Amino acid sequence: MRWLLAWYCKLLKLIAGLLLGLMLIPVCLQIVSRLSIHIPRFIWTEELARFCFVWIVMVGSMIAVREGTHFDVDLFAAPETPRKRALSKLTVHAAMAVLALVFSVYGLQFASFGYAQNSEMSGINMLWIHISFPIAGFTWLLFLGERIADNVATLLCDREVGVCLADDNAATNKDVP
Repeated sequence: MRWLLAWYCKLLKLIAGLLLGLMLIPVCLQIVSRLSIHIPRFIWTEELARFCFVWIVMVGSMIAVREGTHFDVDLFAAPETPRKRALSKLTVHAAMAVLALVFSVYGLQFASFGYAQNSEMSGINMLWIHISFPIAGFTWLLFLGERIADNVATLLCDREVGVCLADDNAATNKDVP
């Protein structure tokens, strides 16, 4: 399962790069058209750049959840033992999963609302933009499931004693790092 999630994350990175490249086209058109009197000013370029930006933000947040690169604020001192750190991270990841569930459920409603609308300038159905929110929510849940499983595995393993309750036999493992 991890290889599938790693492959999905690589795909998301590729999509983010393509979206960034795509966003450069309307932004450059806007800049050039403002500086030149011979090139017409395109109205749709601002809208396309904004839509690409929304997708870049959502895809970037999916990647950040997988790689753990979101910023975090420490309210308490860092736990000293691996198990306490895992419990602390498990609490944070559970809260993130609740938020991901909210994005998934209400994002579907938001996407159905967007399905009934078209953008003003380009005529693009707004579903193509609004669907990024539930996709992000479901992707966050996938990636958080992996992180939560890692946290639970750390909680079940006592590395100081050499016992890992997550093993099939739950026997003493002297080779546990």
